[in-house]
Amino acid sequence: MARLQRRKFSDSDDVRVLPHGKIDVVELDDRVIGRMTYDPGWRWSVDVKPIAGTHACQFHHVGVTMSGRLRVQMQDGVELEIGPGEVFEIPPGHDAWVVGDEPWVSVDFEAMRGYARATGADSGRRILSSILFTDIVDSTARAVAEGPTRWRELVSRHNELVERVIDTHNGRLVKTTGDGAVGLFDSAERAVRAAAALTDAVAPFGLQIRAAVQTGEVELATADVRGVAVHAAARMMALAEPGDVVVSATVRDLVDATDLIFEDYGLRELKGLPGQRQLYRLVRPHGGRLRPPAGAH
Repeated sequence: MARLQRRKFSDSDDVRVLPHGKIDVVELDDRVIGRMTYDPGWRWSVDVKPIAGTHACQFHHVGVTMSGRLRVQMQDGVELEIGPGEVFEIPPGHDAWVVGDEPWVSVDFEAMRGYARATGADSGRRILSSILFTDIVDSTARAVAEGPTRWRELVSRHNELVERVIDTHNGRLVKTTGDGAVGLFDSAERAVRAAAALTDAVAPFGLQIRAAVQTGEVELATADVRGVAVHAAARMMALAEPGDVVVSATVRDLVDATDLIFEDYGLRELKGLPGQRQLYRLVRPHGGRLRPPAGAH
């Protein structure tokens, strides 16, 4: 429930220090807001890329510039310069750098839960997590039919929605895969609800996805995740039909106390893994949508 409150960036307990800059992060319950201060000479591909471990910034930024100027370059070569007093939106898949001799100071309302958060220190650490795998149905045929320019636009929009939905459900986007995504969650329920929300989010663009959720131990790596549970999730996704969310018996047991309903998807062999695994498919309620998870924003 919304409530009257305030926070000061100067009192932030979450200060992310970067080469040539810093980010002061505050939380208003489920909302995460950051003040970015980038000094002259700052560039994402130099100062943040080693932290993110991705070729380009995969976060969706929405905010307002307080001072200074920033130039943004998308992966297709399109550029835009952002100056003082200007409200901005920057889709995933970009590089950016400070222009001139004045620091660029802005407030970002969208990407601050995970942006520039150092994860490299966790590389090699094993954690228990729920893994979400998705991919776009018939992506190759669709890319040919749409043509390269239109297809790049659709994939860019898809990636933007993926990042937003995963963040909304308190997950972490590990990576996009060209025609899909991998996310990590500390809640099996949130992972399943995020998968269902993604199928709804991409539908207006004429896209269908298939998704799978598995829970197990994973090994964190820079911009990636490894482990048997990861392989299982990928193989489960490959068995899903368009629009389906397929889960393991482990996930079904973990969400048993929720209102999520599943149907038997059979004993299935997962390529490269021994034995057969019992799988289940999420049953959509009337109207097709699920309620948000408790605590999501």
